[in-house]
Amino acid sequence: MTRLNELRDNPGANKVRIRVGRGIGSGKGKTGGRGGKGQTARSGVAINGFEGGQMPLHMRMPKRGFNALNPGNWNEVRIDRVQAYLDAGKLDATAVIDAQALIAARVIRRVKDGVRLIGAEGFTSKKVTFKVDYATKGALAAIEAAGGKVELIPAKAPWKKTPYAG
Repeated sequence: MTRLNELRDNPGANKVRIRVGRGIGSGKGKTGGRGGKGQTARSGVAINGFEGGQMPLHMRMPKRGFNALNPGNWNEVRIDRVQAYLDAGKLDATAVIDAQALIAARVIRRVKDGVRLIGAEGFTSKKVTFKVDYATKGALAAIEAAGGKVELIPAKAPWKKTPYAG
C-alpha cells in the first residue's frame, strides 16, 4: 500500500523545461537557439509571410471564389435525416416541422441564423409541412412529391436596421 508522501508522477510524465541562455555547456547557451544577429534574434518579431521584399507567396497566388461579407450561420438539415427521426417517432408528421420542433427532437442543437433543408433522396414520408428559412430545389421536389409542402420564412437581414430609403 502506497502512502501519500510516496506518491510520484510516472517517469517522463513532466518534461523539464529547457533553460535557454545558461552557458555553452547546456547546448542552448550564448544565442539561445536564435541563430546569429539581426531582426529575428530580437524579441517582438512578426514576419511570418515576409520574404525579404520579394512578393510573398500568398500574394503571388491567383485568387479564386467569393467570400460574402455576412455569410450567415445556418443549420443545414438533410431531409433523409428528418425522415429517420420521423420513422423513429421523435418528430410528429402531422404537426408543422420548424426550428423549435427540430430542437425538441434533437435534430439540431440550437437555432443559429435559420434552418436550411438540403438533399434530394431518402424522403418517403407522407404530407409533412416544413416551416424553414431555405430549401434546395431537390429537397423541395422530394417533399412535394411525397405530398408535403414547405413554407419559407421571409429572409431576414440582421445587419440592416431599417429598410433602405435611398
